[in-house]
Amino acid sequence: MTDILLPSWNDTATKRRILDFLAQVTTGPDAVPVEQRIAVFDNDGTLWTEKPMPTQLHFIIMQWAEAARRDPSLAEEQPYKAVVSGDYSWLGKAVEKHYEGDDDDLHVLVKAIVASTAGVDVGAYAKAVATFYREQQHPVLKRPYRDTVYRPMVELLRALESHDFTCFIVSGGDRDFMRPMTTEYYGIPPERVIGSAVGLTWSDDGQHTGVRYGNSFSFMDDGPEKPVRIWSRIGRAPIFAAGNSNGDVAMLRYATSGPLGLGIVVRHDDSSDRGDVAYTSGAEEVIAAAATHNWVSVSVKDDWNEVFRGNASAFSDD
Repeated sequence: MTDILLPSWNDTATKRRILDFLAQVTTGPDAVPVEQRIAVFDNDGTLWTEKPMPTQLHFIIMQWAEAARRDPSLAEEQPYKAVVSGDYSWLGKAVEKHYEGDDDDLHVLVKAIVASTAGVDVGAYAKAVATFYREQQHPVLKRPYRDTVYRPMVELLRALESHDFTCFIVSGGDRDFMRPMTTEYYGIPPERVIGSAVGLTWSDDGQHTGVRYGNSFSFMDDGPEKPVRIWSRIGRAPIFAAGNSNGDVAMLRYATSGPLGLGIVVRHDDSSDRGDVAYTSGAEEVIAAAATHNWVSVSVKDDWNEVFRGNASAFSDD
């Protein structure tokens, strides 16, 4: 059964603890009713790679480059300046500053993100994102984005589902950027995707109707906002959560507030040639919290015998 459920996981204490949890909450005196078996997963860095470049950043860079081409004056201000110059360090530092509690540059980023979608029909945006996933590949790893998915984590999704869990994605990333790919990449339908969002408006000019993006940011689904969004969208507290960054601490705390909940933290410690990047920046708090709260610390180096899905189907064992 162990190999059937999690074949890309080494036979370590980590794997055994996950399997013990599945057995405990689905059989015997501690069995949790099926309707309460809720699992939540962060996306970037948990289900697929986020270093050295988050997928959505690649898409956004393409949008900003096009905006600067149409209006050259934008090249003198951030974040367009970083894109035009090819020096993306400012973008990465803006995210790092966010995890350190300084959101000044993040506000600049958000303003530019909102400007890139203002007035766009949600269906048109979904088609543009789907085209991006279909045609682009990771600029550093040089592989299609579908092949930057962590195979062991997709296996974990399937293992939970085989024990009657309902799995949700709960990410700080843009909800509508994830939805066009989650069914194919993870087997998670779009209605089970919770993420950050730009405000929406209803448009009806008498001939054409539709939902469009507005001129303001609605909410950032990160940190303490994650449990709030989980409750507002699902109406139940999870009993399983997986994350990898400081922004996931509150979600992990929420899932493990009861006696049976399990939290796992993906720790990026593999500096080999398997493609993942070793880092702790932005994860210092969650790594420390994992030890304090007895969450499962998943070592990419030691607990996984494969990292990326490669060319195999996410839903096969070969």
